[in-house]
Amino acid sequence: MTSSTRIVLWPRGAPGAEGETIADVPLVEVFLPPNDQANGAAVLVCPGGGYGFLSLENEGSQPAQWLVERGFAAFVLHYRIAPRYGHPFPLRDAQRALRTIRSRAHEWKLDDDKIGIWGFSAGGHLAASCATNWDEGQPRSSDLVEASSCRPDFAVLAYPVISFVEEWTHIGSRDNLIGKSFKPELAERLSPEKHVDERTPPTFLFHTTADDVVPVQNSIAFYQSLQAHNVATELHVYEDGPHGVGLAQDDAVLSTWTERLESWLLGIIQK
Repeated sequence: MTSSTRIVLWPRGAPGAEGETIADVPLVEVFLPPNDQANGAAVLVCPGGGYGFLSLENEGSQPAQWLVERGFAAFVLHYRIAPRYGHPFPLRDAQRALRTIRSRAHEWKLDDDKIGIWGFSAGGHLAASCATNWDEGQPRSSDLVEASSCRPDFAVLAYPVISFVEEWTHIGSRDNLIGKSFKPELAERLSPEKHVDERTPPTFLFHTTADDVVPVQNSIAFYQSLQAHNVATELHVYEDGPHGVGLAQDDAVLSTWTERLESWLLGIIQK
């Protein structure tokens, strides 16, 4: 297993933090490949957990190790979650992480235009939100991190929660992020399929038809929005497999999704 280090995203305290416990301190866990194997690309990994917990092994350290073995630098995001934190804090944490990686690209020997994001389940909603809600940074900021863009150069969404307005939404994720008594316009704003445009980054999607927690319609809706805006995208839907499979390493059929992903990622970073 590749060793890792942890970097606090806001060393002087995160905006809106309610305390100083581990739950109040967003950070990234950094996994770097050996220099002679590095390809110059990086991926921010967003574990799922319905915005109520973080699946840090199955959807965090395991994907990070998979990436490192293929030459990618991996950054596992520990973002703030319910019940203490709802919107906008997970998104702020993810955007800050992307800015941090880009602002320190030279230090980590990364290409600052090959920084992507990979999210699972609710982490997929977070990743899709980053892909559709970003800015180029504040060039006049004295904070070098805030001066950097938070746009991911590519996105990978594994059985993602997408829409907060359709009947096939994942209610638990929505409730944890915006509460049960939410305003309809907020749910609309946090439905990434509604906000795709021509500058949304290339996206790879994976889902299973049998997923009875987050229906496959979520991935299909985002794929259709990407297609409508001529954004390069690839969607793989497998018939069988439960929600939360991660890399599905113990399933001979389902595990082939990462073979498709590897080919797609290599094509992206070689362009």
